[in-house]
Amino acid sequence: MDVMDVAVVGAGPTGLVSAVGLARRGHRVALVDNDPGPASEERWERRGVMQFHHPHAFRPQAVAVLSGEVPDAVRAMVARGAEPIDRTGTVATTGGVVPAGAGLRSRRMVVERELRRVAEREPGVTTVLGRADAVLADRGRARGVRVGDRRLDADLVLLATGRAGHLADDLRAPGESADCGVAYVSRQYRLRPGAAFPPMGFPVLEFAGHDGYAAVVFPHDDGVFSALIARPVTDARLTALRHEAAWEAAARAVPLLATWTDPGRAVPVTPVLPGGRLHNTYRGQLDPDGRVPLPGLVFLGDAVCTTNPTAGRGIATSLMQVERLLALLDEHPADAADAVLALDAWCTERIRPWYEDHLAVDAAQLDRWAGVDVDPARPPTSDLVAAAAQVDPSLMPVVGPYLDMSALPATLTAVHPRVQEIYASGWRPGFVRGPTVDELAELVAASSGPAATAFA
Repeated sequence: MDVMDVAVVGAGPTGLVSAVGLARRGHRVALVDNDPGPASEERWERRGVMQFHHPHAFRPQAVAVLSGEVPDAVRAMVARGAEPIDRTGTVATTGGVVPAGAGLRSRRMVVERELRRVAEREPGVTTVLGRADAVLADRGRARGVRVGDRRLDADLVLLATGRAGHLADDLRAPGESADCGVAYVSRQYRLRPGAAFPPMGFPVLEFAGHDGYAAVVFPHDDGVFSALIARPVTDARLTALRHEAAWEAAARAVPLLATWTDPGRAVPVTPVLPGGRLHNTYRGQLDPDGRVPLPGLVFLGDAVCTTNPTAGRGIATSLMQVERLLALLDEHPADAADAVLALDAWCTERIRPWYEDHLAVDAAQLDRWAGVDVDPARPPTSDLVAAAAQVDPSLMPVVGPYLDMSALPATLTAVHPRVQEIYASGWRPGFVRGPTVDELAELVAASSGPAATAFA
C-alpha cells in the first residue's frame, strides 16, 4: 500500500485512535486539535467538549477497537485504575490485557489522556496545535487542511471534530436531528479508603427509572464514579439541580444516588456539572446526489452520529466507524472514494439503526413521563421490549444481545408478538422506589444555595 499523508482533525478518542492506527500502518499523520492537553493527571479542561467530564460508558465494542489498535494505551489505562468488566460484572484482566467481550469502567479523561500519550510518542504522528479552518481541495480532491495561516497538505483528511464541529458540512447532504427531550446534571465522586462500589445489576452502569425523571450511576476508574439525574427539558422545575444545595438534597432523596453518594462511602471531586440539550443526529458522507462530494475527505464519529448519552453508546459507535474505515482503507488503498462509499453504506447498515432506535425510545420515554399509557396494539419500542423481560425471562436471549449492542435493534421484532401480549394483559413497567418528579421538584425548590463551587 502506498504511504499517505493524512490530516486527522480532532483529538478526541475517534481522532486519536484513527491517527495511531494509520501511523502503525505506515502512513504519515498530522493530528490537529486546539486543546493543549491535560494540565496534570487530574486536571484537564478539554475546551469545547461539554461532555468531557460527564459520565461515559466504554462498551465491549469500544474496548475491542482500543485493544486491537492501541493495546499499549489500554494497558496504561488499566495500570492507572480503569477496570475491565465482563458481562457478569466481574473485574477481569490478565497482565493488563482486557479479555474479549469486556467493557471498561473509566473516566473519559483517563482514556483520552492515555490515548494522547501514545499518539504523542508514535513516530508517524505529528501533533499540530490549532483550529482547522478549512478543508483544502484541488482538482476535485481533498488536499489537506488550513490551520490558521498554515497549510497542511494531505492525501486523506479525516474529520473527527465531535458534536460541535461543522467543518466542511456544506459539502454533505443535510443531516437529520431530533431533540432527545432530555437534560441532565451529573457529579463525580471518589470512594473513601476501604469503601467499595455497591452491588450492580448491570456491568457498566446502574439505571433507576422514576416517575418523571431517571437516575443513573456510572462507575469509573480508581474508585471514581458519576451520579446523574436526567429530566425532560419541558420540566423547568429541576433546572436548579445544577446548584450544589439542590443537587445534594436530591442525591440524598433518590435511593440509588443516596446509596452511592453516602458521605460515609464517597466524597465529591467535581462541582455539579450541567449538561446541555441533547440531540440524536445522523449525517452520512455523501452529497445530495448520493455521490462522494470530495474524494479523500471522510467524516467520522460524532460527525456522523450522536445518540442520547444516557445509554452510553456514543464512543462505541464512533470507534466502530474507525475500525471499519481502517479496514476499508486496507481493502481500497488506491481509491479513497471507494472506501468512503463503502463506509457510508456500512454506517447506514450498522450505525444508523442505533440513531433510529434512540428516536423511538426517547420519544416513548417522554410520553410515559407525561403520563401517556402504552398502546399494546402498536409495535413496542426497544425499551418496552427490554422491560417485558422482567415478566418473561425467556425474552432475554433476544433482549440481552440488543442491550450489549452485539445485535441490532431490528432483532427485537422477533419477540414483538409476545411483548404485545404482555402489555395487553395490563402489565406495565413500574417506577422504582423514590420521590416522584413532583416531590423532587418540591425538594429542589426548598433547597436554596449558591451555584456549586469549584473543587480542586
